[in-house]
Amino acid sequence: MIVGIDLGTTNSLVAVFEEGNAKIIGNSLGELLTPSAVHIDKFGQAIIGSSAKSHLVNSPDSTTSKFKRLMGTNHLTKVGKKNFRPEDLSALVLKSLKEDAQAYLGQLVSEAVISVPAYFNDIQRRATVAAAEIAGLKVRRLVNEPTAAALAYGLHNKGDENTFLVVDLGGGTFDVSILELFSGVMEVRSSAGDAFLGGEDFTDRIVQYFIERARLNEKQLAAEDLQRLRSIADIAKHELGEKPVTTVSYRNGDEEIELSISRDKLEEISNDLIRRMTIPLQRAIGDAGLKADQISRIVLVGGATRMVVVRNLITRLFKRFPEYELDPDTVVALGASVQAGLIERDAALEEMVMTDVCPFTLGYESSREIDENKFEHGVFNPLIERNTTIPVSRNHEIQTLNKGQTKLEIKVFQGEAPYAKDNIKIGSYSIKVPYNKKEHEAVDIRFTYDNSGVLEVISTVLSTKQEAKLIIESNPGSLSGKEIKERFKELNKIKIHPREEAPNEAMIARLTAAYENSLGEKRMEISNLLGQFEVALNSYDKRQIEETKSDIQERLKYLEDSFVLE
Repeated sequence: MIVGIDLGTTNSLVAVFEEGNAKIIGNSLGELLTPSAVHIDKFGQAIIGSSAKSHLVNSPDSTTSKFKRLMGTNHLTKVGKKNFRPEDLSALVLKSLKEDAQAYLGQLVSEAVISVPAYFNDIQRRATVAAAEIAGLKVRRLVNEPTAAALAYGLHNKGDENTFLVVDLGGGTFDVSILELFSGVMEVRSSAGDAFLGGEDFTDRIVQYFIERARLNEKQLAAEDLQRLRSIADIAKHELGEKPVTTVSYRNGDEEIELSISRDKLEEISNDLIRRMTIPLQRAIGDAGLKADQISRIVLVGGATRMVVVRNLITRLFKRFPEYELDPDTVVALGASVQAGLIERDAALEEMVMTDVCPFTLGYESSREIDENKFEHGVFNPLIERNTTIPVSRNHEIQTLNKGQTKLEIKVFQGEAPYAKDNIKIGSYSIKVPYNKKEHEAVDIRFTYDNSGVLEVISTVLSTKQEAKLIIESNPGSLSGKEIKERFKELNKIKIHPREEAPNEAMIARLTAAYENSLGEKRMEISNLLGQFEVALNSYDKRQIEETKSDIQERLKYLEDSFVLE
């Protein structure tokens, strides 16, 4: 069984295609969304999801999130006593999702289709594959997030022929794709995006606004206070999806501060972020060779598209309202499971065909002659242009710059700028060429970009037929097979918190977070609720635990709702 996984910045999901339908698999708490957060408890166990997210407030040193943004870098995050790579943290989330899927399906899960932002470069994609392998999952395919969303819509509207504009704003990334659905074929026409723009950036702006309004000194704020402030900023952001103005309560020492923000103010303080969104939108339409009025449907994907400022932008640009027929939080995972169904040749998908594109230009650094024996170095030479249908294989014949040269260095870049230095270097390697004083040696360089968006570079010396494949050396985010095995062994020692205990751990973390965020009588009541739950847990009576938990949840929901003021 191949599952579909949406590995998100803020939340992650797992889905399965069965009995002709895509279905989200709930986690051990019965939730469809699993927050992409990791907490390492005092026993060295990894706690993933909602309870880990709650620990961000009261145990920030042993908890982390938003590590998807670090994929493809060599950044180390200290969680508790250990340092973790982004692949390690992502692997813990993937492992948790895998265990949820196994519990639901009643069988071993070892393969997955995983969604990635369309604008993830080769290094980030390889890092995602490495994270999956560390989690014990073989990646059958990486699928671009907007493409996955369109697959879910294509399944939902099998008989229709449409041109889709998919606008995908998640927690940490922004992607735009234009797709056509005709005669059962889903064809990607173009993709564009920004791998460092998402809902978390809008939360950051609200945090800064609240700091200014409350006249707080950011440098003097403890990590716990800053995280608590971020927590209520997140609540305010979600509340603005329902009403034009919201007020939240923030406790600063013994003082309780009421902080208000309106939709207009959010639009004002995030104006530059909104402007950044227009560039990929315009590029995707231009690359597809379309005009705005030729697009049949505008589909919103990703939880951050619930923000009114985002929906207003789309409405202004396209003079019509976007649609969100499917849940923007779950549609990517559903689409990933449809792709899994296509791989497994599910009978319900026999008439559906999927094509995709390379979302960015891939090329290599070269030199060009500008005068006799005078060369300009550092020129970017495109080999696969952006929005070329994949899989694709293209080649150029190049030659040594000097006669007698015995080595040729191939530097591979992703980007749209004319000079290599202004693009993203994704790899380099050297190939030996025979010593030849009489003439320049010719080398064939071939780029092959597959359906998972992974690039292979092969260079062949034409005179000797000697080949060399791309080996990324000293590049952040690249793990060798040996390193992946070592990380697999190391992370296997860190046990995921048992499924049957996770709901109880989540309840304790939720009560603790509520206690931290309150004062006076409200804080006293939450303390009593926490005490009641501890008594129930110590009884080891499952029925008593569940009954107590049910009573507490009802009261706690009322108390939590009161954190947000009308």
